[in-house]
Amino acid sequence: MRKVTFALFFGNRGFFPEKLVAAARQEMQTRLESLGYATLLMDAASTRFGAVESTAEGVQYARFLEAHRDRFDGVVLCLPNFGDETGAIAAMRDAGVPILVHAYPDEIDSMGFADRRDAFCGKFSVMDVFHQHRVPFTALTPHAVHPASTSFAENIHTFAAICRVVRGMRRLTVGAIGARTTAFKTVRYDEITLQKNNITCESFDLSDVLRRVRQWPDDDAPLGDRIKRLTGYSDCSSVPADAITTLAKLSLVLEQIAREYSLDAMAIRCWLELEQELHVAPCILVGLLNDSGIPCACEVDICNAVAMQALHLASEQAATCLDWNNNYGDAPDKCILFHCGPVPQSLMIAKGKLIDHPMFAKSLGAGCGWGPNVGRIKPMPMTYASSKTEDGQLTFYIGQGRITEDEIPEGFFGCAGVAEIPGLQDKLQRIGHGGYRHHVSLTPGAHDVAIREAFTRYLGYKVEDL
Repeated sequence: MRKVTFALFFGNRGFFPEKLVAAARQEMQTRLESLGYATLLMDAASTRFGAVESTAEGVQYARFLEAHRDRFDGVVLCLPNFGDETGAIAAMRDAGVPILVHAYPDEIDSMGFADRRDAFCGKFSVMDVFHQHRVPFTALTPHAVHPASTSFAENIHTFAAICRVVRGMRRLTVGAIGARTTAFKTVRYDEITLQKNNITCESFDLSDVLRRVRQWPDDDAPLGDRIKRLTGYSDCSSVPADAITTLAKLSLVLEQIAREYSLDAMAIRCWLELEQELHVAPCILVGLLNDSGIPCACEVDICNAVAMQALHLASEQAATCLDWNNNYGDAPDKCILFHCGPVPQSLMIAKGKLIDHPMFAKSLGAGCGWGPNVGRIKPMPMTYASSKTEDGQLTFYIGQGRITEDEIPEGFFGCAGVAEIPGLQDKLQRIGHGGYRHHVSLTPGAHDVAIREAFTRYLGYKVEDL
């Protein structure tokens, strides 16, 4: 992902201490860049004191943003002092990106007229006028925070995640690799509803995938490189060479389709035709795609592919799609999340082992399903999400929990982890009654605030509380 760039705005009212604006310009830029972000500033000489304190200066700043339209992902609206709200709205009403309203705190021993900011109060004025004009914005806690503080750094990282999600989801293309498996009515989705939310779904017949795999030349240099990558990605010591070659070809074909159609994410029909025709299961390739930055869901679950993209954008790490699969003894807030073997290696405790899928070995015969990357999901805090399309509405649920250190017996097939989620039993009730699928997606870290903010404030998605 490219580095997030913030356009910086500084607000002021003329009778407040202008020296604080000059200090803030330098301090804010230095702090943001030290946190790993790029910045974009209007020249200090463009306005009085290098801040916006009138409608005319606000219009000037709006022109600055327009001239740099594709160079920034969000605006940090900084109030070193009480800011002029009319100038702020003139500057921001057409910004078209997330806006973080930030206020400097006053120091308790610097409340004289020469040093007092009143940004704590001025932040309300800006927020109020933005609300009046229906300009979406973000405000995080504490209400006033110094850029040098840890709280500020946490807020900026959250805001950057909001910007990444908004940037990545505003124009999203998802590929359906194959038709929905007939028996899996749980993963139905509505393309028109997705399109209303600027999510385009491209569908691909699995026969074209099979044709491309069969026509891929055996002496192709990228094929040799992909075989090396696969055998380094998982323990493939038990896998026949021809199955590894087929998996490598299928991997290259999926990436070829993603490039040709500019796919941001995909969901694949993972059984039974691939096992019947190619004698492989694409599990490990799904994990590899996710580790490569292309979210991919199993079982043509397009709605979870969309959720995975948001999770990936927020965390800048891989996401994975799992089943709500088993209780964990009688622990009410724990369950086992599982899938056959598509978990990205980066989310596993150790390198997995590539096996012949036992479900297909039972139904089709041994050697028909090489592909599950079997292992365990590593302990970590995680954010989970899923979505559905119903009655013309795209709706998500989002939450936080953790994958625990609890063990799952060796005989448990696939890649799994024990999830601990507060209030799990009530959440499962609402998931079931709400018509959500049996899948849930997750990514490492705590990102529910950022994703919820991006979805509800900037993208217009509905988020349901569990």
